[in-house]
Amino acid sequence: MRKLTAEMLGTYALVFAGTGAIIVNDVSGGAVSPIGIALTFGLIVLAMIYAVGEVSGAHLNPAVTIGFFAAKRISGYQVTGYIISQCAGAILASCTLQILFPMHGSLGATLPAGTPIQSFLLETILTFLLMFVILSVPCHSRENRHLAPLVVGAVITLEALFAGPVSGASMNPARSLAPAVVSLHFESLWIYLTAPVLGASASVLACRCVQESDCCRPVMSKKETCI
Repeated sequence: MRKLTAEMLGTYALVFAGTGAIIVNDVSGGAVSPIGIALTFGLIVLAMIYAVGEVSGAHLNPAVTIGFFAAKRISGYQVTGYIISQCAGAILASCTLQILFPMHGSLGATLPAGTPIQSFLLETILTFLLMFVILSVPCHSRENRHLAPLVVGAVITLEALFAGPVSGASMNPARSLAPAVVSLHFESLWIYLTAPVLGASASVLACRCVQESDCCRPVMSKKETCI
């Protein structure tokens, strides 16, 4: 239960701060800026990994949870509970933002700026790279595992900086599902539910090809959590 609560609170914070930055940027006439939005997403993930990483691993993302399962870093019975907790936390955050900003139409929903296939491919590649880093950093240097949150936060910021204006740089089904459900903007939601899962799953194969043989191994103990 502690792990599920940690995932719910961590994902709540991610969606509240990240999509909140988008909303505040809209209502303030651009005061936050795209750079500020990207930094907000990266920093809140960084903070939540430090806050709950020792409890649940700080997945905060159904695609990451599925990637960890494919990499045999968590057991199958944990997957459903993690995903439900993440989605519940995300939806609760969007409900909070709707109360705070009732006149905002989309609540920070992710929508493609170009064609659907462009955003689908972009989200797949972005999540692939993110998951590859998440899987690889602790394997590469276990003694420096405390630096993993900084690396993951930096990757999220980097990807949001250059891809955010095109696809929204979601990389997270829960982050996209929540504002879509609360604001009733379901157009193109399928992109953000499927592409991150595909990208995260594919990254496991890349990790096995590049890293040492124990990169993707049977379930780790609590102290060996990836992030």
